[in-house]
Formats: sequence, C-alpha cells, structure tokens
Amino acid sequence: MGRLVVDLSDRFAVSTWSLHRKLGSTYPYKPGDLAYPVRQPTYGEGTIELINVPQQCADHGIFRVEICSFHLPSLLPSYLGDLRKAAEEASVKLQTLLVEDGDLSNSETAQRDAEWMAGWIDVAVALGAENMRVIAGKAQPTDSALTLVETHLHRLAELAIAAGIRLVIENWFDLLPGPAEVNRILDALRSKVGLNGDFGNWERAGKYEDLAKIMGRAELCHAKGRYSATGLDAEDYVRCIKLSNAAGYQGPFTLIYDSTYHGDEWSGILEERDCIANVFKEKSA
Repeated sequence: MGRLVVDLSDRFAVSTWSLHRKLGSTYPYKPGDLAYPVRQPTYGEGTIELINVPQQCADHGIFRVEICSFHLPSLLPSYLGDLRKAAEEASVKLQTLLVEDGDLSNSETAQRDAEWMAGWIDVAVALGAENMRVIAGKAQPTDSALTLVETHLHRLAELAIAAGIRLVIENWFDLLPGPAEVNRILDALRSKVGLNGDFGNWERAGKYEDLAKIMGRAELCHAKGRYSATGLDAEDYVRCIKLSNAAGYQGPFTLIYDSTYHGDEWSGILEERDCIANVFKEKSA
C-alpha cells in the first residue's frame, strides 16, 4: 500500500499580527474618530509594506492571510484594490479582516461602535475577504451585556450576509471568559455568526477543558504558540492542536507568533506550522 499523504495546503494562514515587527507601523482606526489615523511607528520603522505580505506568505508556502485593520495604511478604493490584486497574483486567499476596535457591550457607545463596525464590511468586500472578525465586547458578562451584544451582532450579521461576508467573533476580552458565554452568543445568533477560536486568550486554569468545549463550533482558529526564554512550549501547542482535532475542528490554523524569541518573525511562524504539521503526520501514520 502507498503511504498516505496529508494535504495541508489549505490548513494554514498567517495573521499580519505575526509580522507586526516587520510591518512596524500601525494606523489606529477608532470608533467616533472621523479623522484619518496618523501613521504610528508602534513597532519601529519596519522592513516591509502590507502589500508585500501576500507574496511573502506564498514564498513560505502559506496561501491564506488575515489582515489586522490597524495595518491598513489606507482605506481608499484604489489601495484596497491594489492589495486585493497583490493577494490574487500571489494565489493567497484573504481569509479574514480583523476589526481591532469597538465594544458592543458598552451601553453608552454600543450603537456608535456597531455602526462603525458595519462600515468595515465594505472594506472586507473590497479586499475580497471571506470573513470579518469583530470584538464582541469588553464588559463583564452580565445578562444585560450579553443581550445587548446579541442584538447588535444580529444586525451586523444580517448586513455581512447580504454582502457575502461571514461575521465571526472570538473568545476574547471579559465578555467571553469561558465556554458558557461563547456558546450562549452562538446559540442566540443561530449560526448567523461564526467563531474564531484562539488558543492564547484563555491562559488560565481550565484552559484546555474550556477550549475543548468551543473548538468543535469554531470555523477559524488563531493558533497562538506560547513562547518563553526557552522557546516554543511545544507540549502546550500540541495539546491545543490535538484537542481541537478531537473536538471536530476542520478549519485552517492561523499561525500567531507573538514573541521576540526568534529575531526573524518568519522563523517563529514556520516553527509553529511545522509543529502542527507533525501532529497531522502522526495522526495519519
């Protein structure tokens, strides 16, 4: 019998957050701020431009990319079109536009923030993105806060669906501290909103058990590796991958490298990719 070959060509993505030092600059778009954000050298001057990222992904054998909203130097149609073309020429799918601000759980500003988030749907369409991730909320998970978020997400999801974009949330911030809150919102939205599970957002006791309760519902995954002075915590990373597989997760793993352990961010990204690939190879052996 021939050896089973595991095709992982569509199972990996890279977030621009994993390249934030190479990109250097950020553009802090915020709700209620009508002024175009001024470029901030948040992580230094950088060595590449955002428009170079799709080709860099392809050069490293990764054909999906997620873009953080604060990495977009312009929202002009001409720039968004050029970025989309760059991805298409590199044969890289623009998997997700990550909208990096806003809070739907704050009763004083939720309506404003929901309208601001809705404006990003047009950006996602212009980029050719498949998904758009929004922040559900930052308030404590009271019944009233969760209900408020569910109301706004329902409206945002309707707008996104009409535009051909899949709206997703993430197990992130105080509103979603555990599987009960995540599953409540997903149940309330009746499949109109998807889940982007993140390995690194619940770094606490019970992390693995709680991730196992949501990863079966996840459509996307931020596979963030835990790094220390000794490098990647491979035991933690492999456990997260295996519990996701066991839960039935079948989507892409977005490689999140957020460390200075490797001087070159691509070295960390590829280390994470190889770690996950080895899990799949062991599974198929």
